[in-house]
Amino acid sequence: MGTTIRPAVAEDVPQILAFIRALAEYEREPEAVVATEADLLRDGFGPNPYYWCLIAEQDGVPAGFALCFYSYSTWLGRPGVYLEDLFVLPTFRGLGIGKALLKRVAAIAVEKECPRLGWEVLDWNTPAIEFYEAMGAEFLDTWRNVRVSGEALKRLGADEGLPSIRRDGGEWVGHSAGDPDAQAEPAK
Repeated sequence: MGTTIRPAVAEDVPQILAFIRALAEYEREPEAVVATEADLLRDGFGPNPYYWCLIAEQDGVPAGFALCFYSYSTWLGRPGVYLEDLFVLPTFRGLGIGKALLKRVAAIAVEKECPRLGWEVLDWNTPAIEFYEAMGAEFLDTWRNVRVSGEALKRLGADEGLPSIRRDGGEWVGHSAGDPDAQAEPAK
């Protein structure tokens, strides 16, 4: 049979979560995974999926996965593909499965006319860095990854001081009932 790559289906969710946990273990953060099967089912296989996933099998046995979503480049005016996770179980490494997954993700990006495929790699993961370099990846050393999460995200997203927003109906409304600008027209 060899290696096969196929789109994930809802029934793959337990295996996807197992891959995610194995990747987190490899990346030395097993406690960081709080995702559940219900989360993955809702967000990947519901009416408006946030991600898509490929499953690699070796002789019919799940061996690895790639989990992606679409991004957007304002500079290019085109969507891109963001590769959130690429992982092959250790027992299946060295068989070309990671390369096959990455090539299939790249082929999907080309099919969808996405001019970019991007992802992150940990700075200590030398085997992955060397693999990506061999695949022609460009490392953007002048860009820094930035993230806001947890309590910092809640503070940043709190509605104090947010400007009014406009609904589809054309009326101007605020984020909270007590907003004094809730019914104000925008300055001209």
